Amino acid sequence: MGILRLSHVEIRVPDLELATAYYTEVLGLLETGRDAERVFLKCWDEHEHHSVILRYAATHGLEHMGFKVEHADDLERFESKVEKEGGQVTRHARGELAPGHGEAIRFQTPTGHRCELVHGMEKVGNLLPRTNPPPRPLGLVGIAPPRLDHIFVTAEDVDEGTRFFREVLGFRLTEQILADDGHQLATWLEVSHTPHDIALVTGPNGGLHHFAFWLDDWNEVRTAADTLAYHGVPIDVGPTRHGATRGYAVYFFDPLGNRNEVFTGGYWVDPDHEVVTWTEAEMGRAIFYYEGAVNQRFLTVHS
Repeated sequence: MGILRLSHVEIRVPDLELATAYYTEVLGLLETGRDAERVFLKCWDEHEHHSVILRYAATHGLEHMGFKVEHADDLERFESKVEKEGGQVTRHARGELAPGHGEAIRFQTPTGHRCELVHGMEKVGNLLPRTNPPPRPLGLVGIAPPRLDHIFVTAEDVDEGTRFFREVLGFRLTEQILADDGHQLATWLEVSHTPHDIALVTGPNGGLHHFAFWLDDWNEVRTAADTLAYHGVPIDVGPTRHGATRGYAVYFFDPLGNRNEVFTGGYWVDPDHEVVTWTEAEMGRAIFYYEGAVNQRFLTVHS
């Protein structure tokens, strides 16, 4: 019982049609619905109604992040735990928040992020038949990642944010960067046996650093970089490799200023995984193992 994985992200975009064109034609996501202010998208191998919501707004950034829970009863249990922490929780019926959306609770984390736990989102299927399916559908557009993978957010107090996600929401700490004085500069946490479903790094409360899509191997990461270059999308960093998580990645921005990543690799995490620690002196290698340093542009975050 508990949280299974990252379910969806809702991001703000000042130009809804431009953002929709980018996420469908360059990234290759599928549009599953829209209303006056929002467009709902999913990756080709995801079964739920949506994993990315584009919301029209004056600025870019993160509106909220959502995690999928295994059972409906989990919502009541987490509601109680958040309220014991002094948090305010709102309950939402199936379909109330968005087309195809499940029953959900919403609250704000100590890091200033709007967070949602959801159960029972409408199943719309992937692009493969349920009987004798091929490994991949034909006719995919753009990068075409099979699924959403993780989100990386910023917090003024990474220690407190990490404690909340561990003690209240049941995440497990996999890796951390410790400052010389012992406080956490960055942490990686998981619930799905991957290196991370969410990560936190020192920065403004409520900030979005990036959200990431999964690709199946290193060759697909390099091909994604080819696709980005073909479409004239500026590459922020990569293709490269992380020290923390051991993953391979490319970072880039959507045309409205939200940072994206495509990611692959990593390792399997059991519940008794022992935490990997990076020192402050090796922070550059933890983030970008090949380069051994983090450039100033990569430190840019958005509220």
